[in-house]
Amino acid sequence: MSSDNDTPVTFLPLGAIIQSFTVGGINIVQGFPSQSLYESHNDPFFGETIGRVANRISNARLNSLNGGKSYTLASNNGVNNLHGGVIGWGKKIWEGPTPVGVKKIPGFDNVDGGESVKFRIVSPDGDEGFPGEVDASVVYTVGKQKNEDGKEVVLLGIEYEAELVGGADETVINMTNHSYFNLTGGPSIEGTVVSLATNTYLPVDDGGIPTGGPAPFDASKVPAGSHVPFTLGAAEPDIDDCFVVNEKPDSVPLDTRRLPLTKLVTAYHPETKIHLEVYSTEPAFQFYTGKYISVPEVAGLPARNARSGFCVEPSRYVNAANVDEWKSQMLLKKGEKYGCSVVYRAWRD
Repeated sequence: MSSDNDTPVTFLPLGAIIQSFTVGGINIVQGFPSQSLYESHNDPFFGETIGRVANRISNARLNSLNGGKSYTLASNNGVNNLHGGVIGWGKKIWEGPTPVGVKKIPGFDNVDGGESVKFRIVSPDGDEGFPGEVDASVVYTVGKQKNEDGKEVVLLGIEYEAELVGGADETVINMTNHSYFNLTGGPSIEGTVVSLATNTYLPVDDGGIPTGGPAPFDASKVPAGSHVPFTLGAAEPDIDDCFVVNEKPDSVPLDTRRLPLTKLVTAYHPETKIHLEVYSTEPAFQFYTGKYISVPEVAGLPARNARSGFCVEPSRYVNAANVDEWKSQMLLKKGEKYGCSVVYRAWRD
């Protein structure tokens, strides 16, 4: 799937990365033209498939798995573990892309195309400190449809799956994609009008670890209610938080793929007239306005700095592995299957 008019999405074996997503002639995700540049410059995780565990784990430690054993992980974000460790799945080479035929994108009808590719990784027991050997995959499905106005809409379906195949009886899993969206065609997301499914979030300490259950977010930054639009400015609102769409943590199955999709985020830029919608079966999502992006000019691309992209990272609750009431969301046992679905939908007026 190369970046041309027929197949507007490209991927890389490194990190099963989404390298480009072109809508109306504009690539709306941040990235690099070659795999080697991702290896040398991708501190922000542009486009990476994150695993084993997306987001943060408190004190870089799994407190109790496999009969009460604790596991020490890398402290790569202050005292905490972030996005699977120093060399998480987004920094590893995956098998693929392997063509897997034409698939439907769940939740959407009248979609043309549907060509799909699969990337697979086998993560050994002890990988970045995590117990158990895990066989994981992501399937990408690209399709197109016409909206009510007759405009061509590009859809990217993402399906994650993982199984524990040896080395331990239990491990933890929480996969997502870390694409940074920029609908402006320019250096900043300023002027993008967004809406979130909810302003309920997980309050966190200074290290990004939740301090309690879901609560209302600051309504001066994210309006109360569902999908109330607000505009991203040059520096505000500055957001890097986990918003919760399912406030009953014990009701979240390990495999959410059988659940209906929820529209998590909408985004629109009035100058480029590009629209984006992000859907998922997941109970939560990290929304990040890109404050810490710092990538120098390279390979003819301009420097990418703060607010050159925003992220929507569908996931389980942050640090669920160490919170008894949330742990079942990401506790993967032998014989079970983890899964979730995400859909990106974009078009230009």
